[in-house]
Amino acid sequence: MDSLPVDTSNPAVRDYLALIRLQVLTPLSLLINIVTVFVCATIVKPTIGDITKLYPTSITFHPGLVAVYVMVIYVAQVGYCVLLVFARKAETKKALVKAVGLSLVLANWTMAFWAIAWVMRLFIFSTVLLGILVVLLAYSNVVLLVYHTPTTERPLDMMLIHAPLRFFFVLPLSLMFPYSLFITLGLTYPPSHPEYYDRYAWPGFAVVFSANLLGLAVIAVGRDITWAVAATWICVSEWSARPKPMPVYATTILFTVLHPLTLLVTMMYHFLSQRGRRGPIALPADDDDHHRPLRRPQEVDSDAWA
Repeated sequence: MDSLPVDTSNPAVRDYLALIRLQVLTPLSLLINIVTVFVCATIVKPTIGDITKLYPTSITFHPGLVAVYVMVIYVAQVGYCVLLVFARKAETKKALVKAVGLSLVLANWTMAFWAIAWVMRLFIFSTVLLGILVVLLAYSNVVLLVYHTPTTERPLDMMLIHAPLRFFFVLPLSLMFPYSLFITLGLTYPPSHPEYYDRYAWPGFAVVFSANLLGLAVIAVGRDITWAVAATWICVSEWSARPKPMPVYATTILFTVLHPLTLLVTMMYHFLSQRGRRGPIALPADDDDHHRPLRRPQEVDSDAWA
């Protein structure tokens, strides 16, 4: 057979073939990601958590809380894969193919390779992989926000496309990449000497403050519930890992309060502003007006002279 029995130059056919490709590659990449991280976190010695304990920094996190965070990412991606199969709306299919596409597939593969590099203590390679992961997820999230804005008219798109991609993106951006970079640059202290925990406190403060300030801006501008939950979760995972330098500890506590508070204030402001634009409520006419006879413009009601 020289050629396919379909016209691959047709854009609709290409989009359909791309969707079929994603229906196969996305679940496969997710499965490889889950299996690799699970093996590196439970079977291989030292595990991912052991490496974290061997290289404490000023931004060290609680491994258990981050593990639950990663499990939520996997569950959300399972919902994304289900939507890939059962999507029927044209706009949903465009978001899956054009906005996300192979970026999520490559992100899952990148995270799997990162787990291997992490347990092998290849920290330079780990940092590079996490930088690639940030770029891949940033691209998908920006395209989704610009060309496929989340709307309440398609709640499944918000829950199964926008939320998983945003939740996945916040983790390497705010925590994994900076932590790996700190280890690569030697900004650690010996685990046998916890009294040195305040070493490199100000670089840790700069990273935590800038990442959370960016998240706060996104929450304030976009009323982003997913980012607020993710950023608050990461802050809790950081200040719950003790000991912690005071600048880092105070900053994470502060933004643990600011993220949900900012979300609540912006949502209330948006609700009140939308309510004010609707204007006053028009009252129904009185019954007397219905029974009053019609007059010509020049005619004066005799009752008015009384």
